[in-house]
Amino acid sequence: MPRVPPQATPSPAGPPRASCQGGVSAGQGVADREPPRANILGVRVSAVDMGAVLAAFEAWIGQRQRQYVCVTPAHSIMDCRNDPALRRIFNHAGLTTPDGMAIVWLLRLQGHRHVERVYGPDLLLATCQRSLVTGWRHFFCGGAAGVADELAQRLGQRFPGLAVVGTASPPFHPPSFAEEEQLMATINAARPDIVWVGLGSPKQERWMACHRECLEAPVLVGVGAAFDFLSGRKRQAPRWVQRAGCEWLFRWGSEPRRLSGRYRRYPLFALLAAAQLLRLRHFPSD
Repeated sequence: MPRVPPQATPSPAGPPRASCQGGVSAGQGVADREPPRANILGVRVSAVDMGAVLAAFEAWIGQRQRQYVCVTPAHSIMDCRNDPALRRIFNHAGLTTPDGMAIVWLLRLQGHRHVERVYGPDLLLATCQRSLVTGWRHFFCGGAAGVADELAQRLGQRFPGLAVVGTASPPFHPPSFAEEEQLMATINAARPDIVWVGLGSPKQERWMACHRECLEAPVLVGVGAAFDFLSGRKRQAPRWVQRAGCEWLFRWGSEPRRLSGRYRRYPLFALLAAAQLLRLRHFPSD
């Protein structure tokens, strides 16, 4: 499979591109028959289940539309709260899926009873399963050195016949213009249908929005820690912990120093969400 040299991988902190427009243009990422969305603290979250997301992938790939998907837990919504540019990226995504039980419960309270959690690792596995029928081609971009390769190997063993056409494990230094150009050219040469981006949030969302028009693949999906979980580098929370909405506590306990800043905002998220439901606070989406 094609392999991108480490120095050829971009980072959202890199220099402006001549051939790729950064940010999100008006209307970009909005599908013709987009699923309904609900405002959660200003972020327009798609009221979907896994089947609806896979159906959107099929439509985008069939029509060669260029879309990106933000898989959205509560901490991403909190990131968007004080960052209008990031909020626009989430709100202009082809889909902004509920990746957290708190988000699912809030959508259901707003009347979207059919909504299910669209969790990054589960979405990746469900898409690979569907790909055995559709023949979709996958490129994995993200993780520490070697993680994308390990992920591709494990998925190939789990889904024999899965078409993985390339991997890249980006370094953390800001890229040069030439390095960005090399990565874009390598991904396009591999002709994937879906590029899975595991750079962590909000880096991966900024990266997808910046490079959406440069990449010919119809679908870009930011799945964060899914690379580490499905490659076996990190342990996932048990299913019962996930269903109870306590996965964030499990992850915080596993990596307290790294994730403390992210999860200590969750009580504030709960208070703000309650205020919104009770119509005590209004959060404009743009």
